[in-house]
Amino acid sequence: MTLLLAIGDSLKMAFFMFWDTLWALVLGFTLSGAVQAFVSRAEMQKALGGHGPRHIGRATFFGMVSSSCSYAATAMAKSLFQKGADFTSALVFMFASTNLVVELGVVLWVLIGWQFTAAEFVGGLIMIGLLALVSRWFFQPPMIEAARLSLQSPGEEDGDEQGERRLPWKVRLRSLAGWTDAAGYTIADVSMLRRELLIGYVVAGFLAVLVPVEAWNAVFLKGHGFWTSLENVMVGPLIALISFVCSIGNVPLAAALWHGGISFGGVASFIFADLISLPLLLIYRKYYGGRLTLRMLAAFWLVMAAAGLATEYIFAGAGLVPTFRPANVVQEGWQWNYTTFLNIAFLVVFGIVLWLNQNRARFGGGAGYANDPVCGMQVEIAHAPARAVRDGHVYYFCSDGCREHFMHEQVA
Repeated sequence: MTLLLAIGDSLKMAFFMFWDTLWALVLGFTLSGAVQAFVSRAEMQKALGGHGPRHIGRATFFGMVSSSCSYAATAMAKSLFQKGADFTSALVFMFASTNLVVELGVVLWVLIGWQFTAAEFVGGLIMIGLLALVSRWFFQPPMIEAARLSLQSPGEEDGDEQGERRLPWKVRLRSLAGWTDAAGYTIADVSMLRRELLIGYVVAGFLAVLVPVEAWNAVFLKGHGFWTSLENVMVGPLIALISFVCSIGNVPLAAALWHGGISFGGVASFIFADLISLPLLLIYRKYYGGRLTLRMLAAFWLVMAAAGLATEYIFAGAGLVPTFRPANVVQEGWQWNYTTFLNIAFLVVFGIVLWLNQNRARFGGGAGYANDPVCGMQVEIAHAPARAVRDGHVYYFCSDGCREHFMHEQVA
């Protein structure tokens, strides 16, 4: 009976964590969908041919306006690199798309405070700068060229001409068809990330309820000054590596870690580290080979921990590190407060987005797009990272992993 009560309390905590951030999720996904619909992938590929300050800046911007899904960002970075983008710029794009996106910042603000949102953006920029600096030592040119050659697919048409025929973004912004495409991106991203979100909230609920503070104290050092901060920012990425959760799904886990006693910088480094979860490391190994993957892991861990440490000292120096750790991660129970009213309003917004998505053909949208049959992500046909032909029908995928999963299911 005690076990059942503990499970019930954990699920209740998970639900109210979701309820507190529902409006923020809708806002973030809707904004992200709109930006993805109006920014051309072809322009990204053309702009990332080097690793100078301008190229790094462009990669950061294009990452910020892309999907926040870690898997999609990984596939897109691979595609950019395969088609001529500089390896460092492709990695910066990947970092920005998982750490500097609107939906992540909004959910962080709602769940654990504006200071963490500010730290995410400040630390994200520090992390990108550090990556650009250390990449020349970690990623040698012969290794990079070997990886690029291994990704070449001579028989696959890249469709750049079709991508170039897209209407200018200002024209699309004024058309209902463009907004139906934005709705398509929003719904596809929600579908794609639903598993990560579900796991993130449920695991965070169990951690917040079942793991006592004493247990967290055994994992994270306390009261040792600099050594506490250093240990926490090193352990944060380790938890991300073994948690199997990425993207926004990491935010509820971060709230549980903050509740459990990890330092401010440790929380930041944990959120930064969604690109080194074990499933993603296996994907890197498939794309780039085991040797380069190990170097990526070492470089990523270094810059994630260093950025978390730098962020903690910057915010501590400015007096912005929160000193209050709530007894509960969220308020458990229904209340007629601003959160409830915002959730109702944004559920109406989400209903409109659903309606636009369902009526795409009616309003002239959907041309040049397809949905990944495995994860549901919306991809541009001209720039799909992977494709397959089955029974005379062409399917498009967000990544090679989804393509392999699809082909395996068909064979089985």
